[in-house]
Order: sequence, then C-alpha cells, then structure tokens
Amino acid sequence: MNVLADPKLPDSGNRDPITLDADDLVVNPRAKRHQHQSRDLKSYLNVARESLRYYLNCNQAKFLESHIPICSRRGVFQISLISILASSLLCLPAMSIASEQTSITSLLKAAGTYETRQDYPAAEQAYLEALRRAPNDAEVLKRLGVLYLRENRFQQSIEMFRKVLSSHSDYPEANFYLGFSYYGVNDLTNAIQSFQRELATVHPHPRCRYYLALAYASKGQSDAAIAQLNKLVEENPKDADALYQLARLYMTAAFGAVQKLKGLDPDSFQFHALMGEIYSNEQNYPAAIKEYQLALEKRPQAAGIHNAMGVAYWASKHLVPARTEFLQALRESPEDPLINFYLGAIAVQQGEYQQSVPYLEKAQKGQPRMMQVHFLLGQSYAEMNKLQEAQEQLSLAVQLDADAPGPHYLLAQVYRKLNKNQESDREMAVYGRLWQEQKKRAFQDAQNIRAHEPDSGPTTTGSTATAPK
Repeated sequence: MNVLADPKLPDSGNRDPITLDADDLVVNPRAKRHQHQSRDLKSYLNVARESLRYYLNCNQAKFLESHIPICSRRGVFQISLISILASSLLCLPAMSIASEQTSITSLLKAAGTYETRQDYPAAEQAYLEALRRAPNDAEVLKRLGVLYLRENRFQQSIEMFRKVLSSHSDYPEANFYLGFSYYGVNDLTNAIQSFQRELATVHPHPRCRYYLALAYASKGQSDAAIAQLNKLVEENPKDADALYQLARLYMTAAFGAVQKLKGLDPDSFQFHALMGEIYSNEQNYPAAIKEYQLALEKRPQAAGIHNAMGVAYWASKHLVPARTEFLQALRESPEDPLINFYLGAIAVQQGEYQQSVPYLEKAQKGQPRMMQVHFLLGQSYAEMNKLQEAQEQLSLAVQLDADAPGPHYLLAQVYRKLNKNQESDREMAVYGRLWQEQKKRAFQDAQNIRAHEPDSGPTTTGSTATAPK
C-alpha cells in the first residue's frame, strides 16, 4: 500500500539554521584570584585589556598609579597575559558546542538538498552522520523518519518517531508522522491515537484531521470520519479532498441503503420513490417520472409524489402535465411557496398574467428573497399595465441579483412608460453590458467544450471520392 502516492504528501519542512547567542552558552568560569587582590576573573579580563592598552603607550605610569597602585608594571603585564590565556581556555567548550551544532545544521541542509533531488540514499547517510554526532537530536530523528516514510519503510519510520516522542511527547508534527506510519502498515488503532494526540498539540499538522478521517473510514467508523471531514469543510469550504471523501462516504452509505431496500422488495413504494429521486437528481426526467408513477400506483395518496412529478415535467418543459401535478400537490400543501411559484411561472409562460399574480404573491410571502418571484411578478404587472407595482417588483429583483440581465431590461421598459427616461437609459446601459458579458461567457464555455472534445477527424463511408469535372 503506497500511502505516499497522495499528491498532498506531508513534507518534513526545513528548520531554520540554528545560531547560538552568548546567552545560550552557560559557562561557569573558575575565577583565579591575585595574591594582593580579591577580584574575579571577569574583573581581571577588563583590567587586562585596559592594562595592555596603557602599557604600550607612554602613560602607563599614570594608569598604574590611578587604577592598580599595588601592582608593579611587570605584575600588571603578567596579570594581563594570564587573564587572556584563561579567557581563551574558557571559550573552548563553547566554541566546541557551537562548532558541533553548526556541523549538524550543515548536515541537515545537505540532507534536505539530497531529498529535493530524490537522492534518498545520500540523504539517509547525511542524517545518520548527524545522528552519530547527536544521537538524541529530535529534529534529526524526525527528518530521518520522514525520509523513511517517503520510501515506504514504515517500520523504520515508526522507530524514529517513537524515539522522538519518548523524550518530547508533543514534538511538532511527530505524532502526525507516527500516525501516518501506522496508517501505512494498516495499524488503524495506533494511527487514530497518534492523530488524536497530534490534534491536541498547540499547532497540529494542517492535514492531520484529514488523515484521521481516512483512518476512521478505513476502520469502518463512517460517522466519526464524516464528523472530522465536516469540521475540515467548515474551516475551508473549498477543501476539495475533504468534499470528495465526504461525497464518497455518503454515496457508499446511500448505495448500501438502496441495495438493502431493493433486497426487501424491488417493487415497493419506497424503492420506486427513491429511484425517482435518484433519476431526477441525475436529470434523467423520463425515468424519474416513470418511477414516480409506479410509486403512486402502490400508494395513490402518498404526499410529495405529485410535487416531485411536477418538477420533473417542468424541467423537461412539459408544462401541461406539470401544471396538473402541481395543482394536485397544491391540494396537499396550499401555502407551499415553491408549488405556488411553479404554478405562477407556468401561467406567465402561457401568457396568463392575471392568473399568475395570486400564485406569485403567495410565493413572495414564503420566499421574499427569491429574485425570480419578483421578476415574474414585475413582468405580470407590466403586462397588466400596473406600472408602479411593476417598478417596485423589478427594482427588488435587481437588488437581489444585480448581474441578471432580464430584470434590468424590463425595468428600463417600465421606466420608459413612466417617462423616467434617465432611469430607463441607465438600466438599458446596464442590460447591454451584462448581455455582452453573458454572451462572451457562453462563447468561452462553448470553446472550452470543443477544446476537450476528441478530434475524430474526417469520417469515411467507404466510397471513393471523385474529382470534380
């Protein structure tokens, strides 16, 4: 199982080079004391620097007399030499530590370069050399573990990450990569536990929740997986991976339920009604209508089937049977705004503007922010020469969807009839711009469709072409 085939393979990252300041080095110098003075080594170092500077100029006598009256010139020079030598010796451990750390940092950089080139053996050697110099360095262990992950060497990566976590239980991303390693060997229980520990850290790996959901799904805990994926979508509604996995889980659950329902009785009301919805969602409206009819045969008084059939007829542009089904549905739910909208829209399309108004007014009460309701009401009022009502409804439609060309065009016509020429010209200009943009988009969409169609080339029928005479 190559879990690293995922294009979003987690990356180990690159740690910034480590620099050691003086405060990072804790040194406890053993102060030497002069037989005539009780100063510590730091004081002697300061004295030494000043002493050497004054000793080499012509004012050494004045300096000695004012600063170190108890010492001879020769004594001060000896103190200076001893102090500088002591300072150098005390700096050796710090220099050694800094040098060692610099060496490890260089090895990490080299290993990262090798990984970028996909020269994994060379990267491994660099990491191993770094571990030889610093066997317990958590970052080196983590990066070597990630390298093993890239090569699907899961047992070795598990060993590396466990070493990291044995001394640093919340080391950044270590729990995540350990969970990823367990996931690679199908140890789902430990994978889930590791991902959960990673999520409990201050800054968990950004893909941790996603792989926790995959681990839950692989273990058959679909509800837990869906819960994690829903959290991802809440955080990022454009997370295509999370949406894809959610769709797969829901689709699998739906197909499983459909198969169980079919197994109970393939000719039941429930199965035909469900298949009608499935076909309708697939825009296979003739098949959907057939299934709804079969469902009504099984249960003629079933609520909701007439509405569903009406929508299928409407979508397939069969307005007469659509109206029949919506009128049946209206008996079941007289105030339903969508049923009233469909009946009002059918009346408008058939030129029955007076009859459309009661339906559309009921739809407006239930769906006050539905642009199409106000647009159709405005159109009906305009046809009925109720210009003020038409202006009000069309203005609302423009507010709700300023990018729809139709309301701007009708509103311009209404303004013209009301002798509001300036407003009419403004709306007509907006309509012209939107119409051109819409036309351009349609052309680009058509071009894109053609670009993705296979080039079949010229077809032949087997006949021989003859040259024109």
